[in-house]
Amino acid sequence: MKTPFNIRATSFDARAINETIRNVLTSAGLDLKAQPVLGVTDTIRRALSSAGFPTPQGSAVARENVIDVVARVVDVRKRADACPFQQPSMDAPRVPVATFDSCEHANRAGSRTYKLYVPARIDASTRPLVVMLHGCTQSADDFAAGTLMNRLAEEHGFLVAYPEQASSANPSKCWNWFRAQDQTRDSGEPSLIAGIVREVVALHGVDARRIFVAGLSAGAAMAVILGETYPELFAGVGAHSGLPYRSAHDIPSAMSAMKGGRSGIAGLKATSSADARSRSKISQAVPTIVFHGDRDHTVQRDNGDEIVKQARNAHSAADSDMILRGCTERSYSTHGRSYSRTVYVDAAGRSRVESWTVHGAGHAWAGGSESGSYTDASGPDASAEMVRFFLSLACAGSA
Repeated sequence: MKTPFNIRATSFDARAINETIRNVLTSAGLDLKAQPVLGVTDTIRRALSSAGFPTPQGSAVARENVIDVVARVVDVRKRADACPFQQPSMDAPRVPVATFDSCEHANRAGSRTYKLYVPARIDASTRPLVVMLHGCTQSADDFAAGTLMNRLAEEHGFLVAYPEQASSANPSKCWNWFRAQDQTRDSGEPSLIAGIVREVVALHGVDARRIFVAGLSAGAAMAVILGETYPELFAGVGAHSGLPYRSAHDIPSAMSAMKGGRSGIAGLKATSSADARSRSKISQAVPTIVFHGDRDHTVQRDNGDEIVKQARNAHSAADSDMILRGCTERSYSTHGRSYSRTVYVDAAGRSRVESWTVHGAGHAWAGGSESGSYTDASGPDASAEMVRFFLSLACAGSA
């Protein structure tokens, strides 16, 4: 077969071409002595030799085994996936790789960074998303390490977003769940987190009906707020060691609410039960799972009970015929930690609200890893149970 190009072997300037390749490789940041480059070089050198092309000897290029072939320069600024020196086989399967990237979202309320975990294997039929809100003093990385949610994402095929509170918004990096402007729709931090969710949905093809939010402490309180203010966006809420909706309106009332209505601070007036009730009613019947330690002295267990009460009342208000029946069981985690679990189901037997009381546990994520802060490895596994609860729900969201 004749070559379509009129090229004679005697005009092949291998030394000049090798020098060009050397410059391209160097500018691309490739290690000319790295084993992968050496292996490709040997293969191409043998192919050129068998085709009758000469290969230079003794040059700097030859000594470093740079690819002896005309390079095809690709503008990597236009094609991030381009590799100018190695074209994969059309038959070679693409190996999926998990990613954990930092991003930023901004709107009229300001801006917040977030990290997004995209597993190597995603459930193509639904592409769910779990939004994880860290507690005070924590970060996205810390919360991911402590909850091990990325590991579950890999197992079940969902994405995980970790919005991160800015220290400029709160010196302790707490979500401002106790401020009025951060308790309403299209305002403050709820609007920022909702914006992050919509951004991830648009960029990654997430099923808008399969979005869930969970958090710890201040993050749990914010998760409850999101369930109330964006019920069309979130199909389920997970609250670990959190507080009910609108249980506070400023820092003093927040401190009182955390103590179960008792401030614990000399001279600080406790929140009256009537005042708390007037601010704590919710109207959106979003499926909710609650975890709380009965020895939590940072956020008293009464707060977890109130979240459950709010959720149950909201379901009853949404449907007068919906009477949630509760069933309680007591058991032990694999590490010996005792817990009580109450499941509230509707007439069809579907779980709508779950309440987990972890006996003897303090202010920490149950079943978490010691690689993160505020975790209690003795279990039960709050992350696994929340994922189980979320993925078993009907597609309640409609964003």
